[in-house]
Amino acid sequence: MRMGLAIDAACDLPQAFLQEHNIAVMPITIQVDDEVFMDNRNQVELHRFLDRKLGSRSHSAETIPCSVEDVQQLFLGKLVLEHDCVFCLTITATRSAINEHVNKASFAVLKHYREAREKHNLSGPFLMRVIDTRTLFAGSGPAVVEAARLIAAGEQPAAIRERLSYIANNSYGYMLPRDLYYLRARAKKKGDRSVGLVSAMLGSALDIKPLLRGYRGETGPVGKVRGFEHGAETLFNYTAQRVRAGLLVPAVCVSYGGDLADLPQLPGYDRLRAACEECGVELLEAPMSITGMVNVGEGAVTLGFAAEEHVAEF
Repeated sequence: MRMGLAIDAACDLPQAFLQEHNIAVMPITIQVDDEVFMDNRNQVELHRFLDRKLGSRSHSAETIPCSVEDVQQLFLGKLVLEHDCVFCLTITATRSAINEHVNKASFAVLKHYREAREKHNLSGPFLMRVIDTRTLFAGSGPAVVEAARLIAAGEQPAAIRERLSYIANNSYGYMLPRDLYYLRARAKKKGDRSVGLVSAMLGSALDIKPLLRGYRGETGPVGKVRGFEHGAETLFNYTAQRVRAGLLVPAVCVSYGGDLADLPQLPGYDRLRAACEECGVELLEAPMSITGMVNVGEGAVTLGFAAEEHVAEF
């Protein structure tokens, strides 16, 4: 059975990894004032967004996830011809409509795939499985990494789906923003009251940053740190501890909202890298998606791993 993977553009993974495993990307359209960007993890478009230096204007951007019709077109025009089963992984349904769109599209895909395949002399059934990773950005990465491993190992679809559901339920996505004013403005644009004006003012005045976590569909603060550099060091040191304690997927995914060359310069990153090397854990570094930067601001860090349930201690 030919099995494949599809993700939405907000799942932060390196372009080389996506190409190696032939992973399809469902794009997200970003409109900032009169400028439109197609977020499909294409590096050219990503650099165009960064080069425009939109700064504070991005908080008012409109993000339009891949529509039901676009998902249908991607599957019926391409994926049902290349694969017999596709696992489609999305960021948490509580923060994006893409999971709902893919689920709705799946009905039409499963209804019409036979005629699409017959035109190309293909027979046999087609399976489409949708997985909500229950977290976002780099936090969604470990589930995709595990999916690629299971497919390469020749596991059956039912076993893969069960395993991915378990990994999604135990995926931790962390985020460290740089600019609380930006984060509050974006939250206000989306009707999210999680970052209030007073907390943003106090946080900026005292240089206090929240450590946010996406876990099992819920997103919220799990700690506070003083200063972005100290916050990065705290997050990386904590993750190194989790790596040594043991992960469910031997991978840590990190994304950065800017020039990826700046990521290794952050305090504590060398210790995280050393811990991963010591424990045989792959460290996957990726630019943050345009969607991610629009929602949390440039210069932010997101990080993800999958582990048994535990209490976050910062």
